[in-house]
Amino acid sequence: MIVYRTISKGKIKWFRCELLVWGKQHRRKFPWRNTSYAYAILAAEFMLQKTNAPLVAPLYEEFMEKYPTVEALAETQFLEIKNILQPLGLSFRAERLHKSAQLLVKEYQGKIPNTQAELLKLPGVGKYTARSICANAYGQNKAVIDTNVARIFERFFGFEGGRVKSRCPLLWQAAEEIAPPRDVGIWNLTLFDFGAEVCTAKNPHCDRCLLRERCGYLKQQVK
Repeated sequence: MIVYRTISKGKIKWFRCELLVWGKQHRRKFPWRNTSYAYAILAAEFMLQKTNAPLVAPLYEEFMEKYPTVEALAETQFLEIKNILQPLGLSFRAERLHKSAQLLVKEYQGKIPNTQAELLKLPGVGKYTARSICANAYGQNKAVIDTNVARIFERFFGFEGGRVKSRCPLLWQAAEEIAPPRDVGIWNLTLFDFGAEVCTAKNPHCDRCLLRERCGYLKQQVK
């Protein structure tokens, strides 16, 4: 059952403030976070699909050295790209990334679209990826939902989302409501890292969680 609970503005404000303070000290450093180059961010988003970021980092740097532009990637043989991305698994991502590069060269003169609607036309680009590119490459205020973000929201605010979190309209609604009015790209990254480092799927670190004072999940565990 999907349940959406109205959130008080006070609780949202407190949640934002606490996490942004945490993020200043604990946000992880990855090479794709040090750029606003849209192609580099698109490539990273493909590699990060269903893969832990620390596993992607060394391969990403090798990939970008070899294919520094959309045109370079589009002109490369597919098998070469497949072999480079093979350590990450999910071989279909190499095919979709290659096809996207070819489409970008053919239809967009090698430029990465700056709207969610246009990005969704690319093979392998879904709502999450499109919005991440808009936020991180173009500074747009696009909140996102992945398993980490959904887990934090469900635990802290008491939501009950659908089985497939990325398709749950109520969780997307919550993401929009909870996101700050600016710097949403930084906000998204803060949530990702907090979910990966503190509010983990198994054995969450509630003892050192700065949200424990008002967390619905922790209150249930104490009962």
